[in-house]
Amino acid sequence: MNDLQEQARRHLWLHFSRMGAYAEGAEVPVIVRGEGPHVWDAHGRRYLDGLSGLFTVQVGYGRPELARAAAAQAEDLAYFPLWGYAHPKAVELAARLASLAPGDIDRVFFTSGGSGSVESAWKLARQYFRAIGQPQRTKVISRMSAYHGTSMGALSITGIPALRNPFEPLVPGGSRAANTNRFRCSWCAEAPACTLACADDIETQILRAGPETVAAVFLEPVQNAGGAIMPAEGYFARVREICDRYGVLLVSDEVICAFGRLGTMFGCERMGFQPDIITCAKGLTSGYAPLGAMLASERLAAPFLEGTASFTHGFTFAGHPVSCAVALANLDVFDRDDVLGHVRRHEGELRARLEGLADLPIVGEVRGTGYFYGIELVRDQATRAGFTPEEREALVRGTLPAELAKAGLLCRADDRGGQPVVQLAPPLICGPEELDHMEQALRSALLAATRAHLP
Repeated sequence: MNDLQEQARRHLWLHFSRMGAYAEGAEVPVIVRGEGPHVWDAHGRRYLDGLSGLFTVQVGYGRPELARAAAAQAEDLAYFPLWGYAHPKAVELAARLASLAPGDIDRVFFTSGGSGSVESAWKLARQYFRAIGQPQRTKVISRMSAYHGTSMGALSITGIPALRNPFEPLVPGGSRAANTNRFRCSWCAEAPACTLACADDIETQILRAGPETVAAVFLEPVQNAGGAIMPAEGYFARVREICDRYGVLLVSDEVICAFGRLGTMFGCERMGFQPDIITCAKGLTSGYAPLGAMLASERLAAPFLEGTASFTHGFTFAGHPVSCAVALANLDVFDRDDVLGHVRRHEGELRARLEGLADLPIVGEVRGTGYFYGIELVRDQATRAGFTPEEREALVRGTLPAELAKAGLLCRADDRGGQPVVQLAPPLICGPEELDHMEQALRSALLAATRAHLP
């Protein structure tokens, strides 16, 4: 174990992590195995994975059928690119995803992951409009504090300044509209219901940019950054109408929200809207192999299906045979075990358990749907007063992670939306026993945070 720690501190560069925390010899947490909804660290401690790895491990850990699918495909055809060739598993998976996708979405462009899927969608939008004689349509609209990926194009769509600033100048053409966080809304907080001013702000941004220059609007069905920010009823209908009015594509970024996270195969189905493009990854393979996809309507593919035209974009490992085989086996598990039905049967219980935590004065709002929730923390429930940057730092990087781990729950404490939130996205196989553990662990950690950080 000491050798492993030394090698980790010396050679392994963790993602989105403050490496200085380990410079003075602090232990690097090491996860060594998983089974069902649980993982174990190198000391043998068991945790409930309340974030599904990273919103990813839908059907849980240790699924032998997924491992067998990977091994069998690796023996048969370990790798071949989709550059001018096909292989059976990519064909089968594309057809299956097309059959599951809503409306007229029936073309599948594979990628290596979520950022690549978002990057592909922006590039498709640009080249599509160029192909139909509207080359000036290059810009995109997204939402404030929304996260869409780390590659330069996807980062340019992302609306979190702290993630964008170190890499500026970014790809030009991105602008941001208001998000749907009614708990912190300055427009309609005093109104009895959402006025959909946040949807109308998308139209404002389109008009400001010049409607003839805007290619697409990128929205998550439920926005992750800021803690499972929900849209109001009618929001997506209004956005769909705005996009249609100005000839703008609507992209549903479902890297997190697809494959059962909201209780439906695709998040747009749960939210009741029809996008032109869906971007997805993560739960497509339940994390057992890297894979993403951009799903598009037939009309967007049409300019590239004739003559010498081609979509001049691709990835070496996109549609990897082993990953496609795992994805097919993962979808088989969804069907056999009725994973979507399981989420819908238990989502009410999850919500009730989380909402029950509101008796703690640090809990400001519980929001989300399906198996995807955020708990926003406040200094004062009555006024919704938030925490200072110094207080947020102490909460999300000090008290909460330590207390949650001590209680045997792994989830994310974050403040990228401006105030501290606890993000929850347990494996979709979790039932009453796991939900009970989650509730108890959260109560223990939030009670400790209340005592440490509230007057």
